[in-house]
Amino acid sequence: MNFWTTLPKPFFVLAPMEGVTDVVFREIVALCLPKPDVFFTEFTNIDGLNSEGKKATLTRLKLTKSQHPVVAQLWGTRPDHMEKSAALCAKLGFDGIDINMGCPDRAVMKSGGGSALINTPSIAADLIRAARAGAKQLPVSVKTRIGVNTINTDEWISFLLQQNIDVLTVHGRTAKQKSDVPANWEEIGKAVRIKNEIAPHTLVVGNGDIESVESGQSMMERHGVDGIMVGRGIFHNPWVFEKNTSIHTKEEYLTVLRKHVELYTKTWGEGKNFDVMKKFFKMYVNSFPGAAEYRAKLMECKTPAEVYQLL
Repeated sequence: MNFWTTLPKPFFVLAPMEGVTDVVFREIVALCLPKPDVFFTEFTNIDGLNSEGKKATLTRLKLTKSQHPVVAQLWGTRPDHMEKSAALCAKLGFDGIDINMGCPDRAVMKSGGGSALINTPSIAADLIRAARAGAKQLPVSVKTRIGVNTINTDEWISFLLQQNIDVLTVHGRTAKQKSDVPANWEEIGKAVRIKNEIAPHTLVVGNGDIESVESGQSMMERHGVDGIMVGRGIFHNPWVFEKNTSIHTKEEYLTVLRKHVELYTKTWGEGKNFDVMKKFFKMYVNSFPGAAEYRAKLMECKTPAEVYQLL
């Protein structure tokens, strides 16, 4: 079943973010914060899933019942590995498969993956076909950008929409721009117009600089997207998926932080590098008087126990 077609419009999606949207963070968002309509995993390498290092890579594909619908985002360049990985994700219980064609990381692009696929459309098409073969009945989507070094929306988006994908997420920047300039929503709107002509059945999701449900709805009304993907916006406002914006207290922020630390420790164990958890401190400790000083003390903590003493 294609769950995407059952969602309200606009629907809201938590973006796949490397080192962020692991099973722990998704669970905290699902149970302790306003829940998006769709979750994505961190982007997961298909070569890793088909190697001796499979066990370590599989930790990226942990999921819980609270996180549905959840889409596994995969990246790489080998169609045979894509087909096997998509089949594995279907077996693991994911609701959809997404192919990353937008990551601007230099190492990823050097390998031919991520945004580099914009320059190799034949490989991109092979990967889509392979994902669909492995996913069977699951919907297949693509997340991409509007170009590599320059804007190439017309040609690239038109090509993707000819590949019979269920959903296309368009990040309104080129790979070269990374996140250094404002997202170009005019180009996202252009992608919608192209899809209306070429593939009206495909849903288009807009991504870039959305920090509230209200701003997402505004972009839907202005540009006609079916859904909104939120990435870094959740770091600026953990309640970003709240339908009716309200003010949240220091106690609310710190309560969620404590639950996050507890679940992180329970899931990954005391031996896991705790510094990884620290990237989330600014998300919870930034909106009340004295937050900067308090956050500095938290950053000095080396164990969960030290954090609990400050909370």
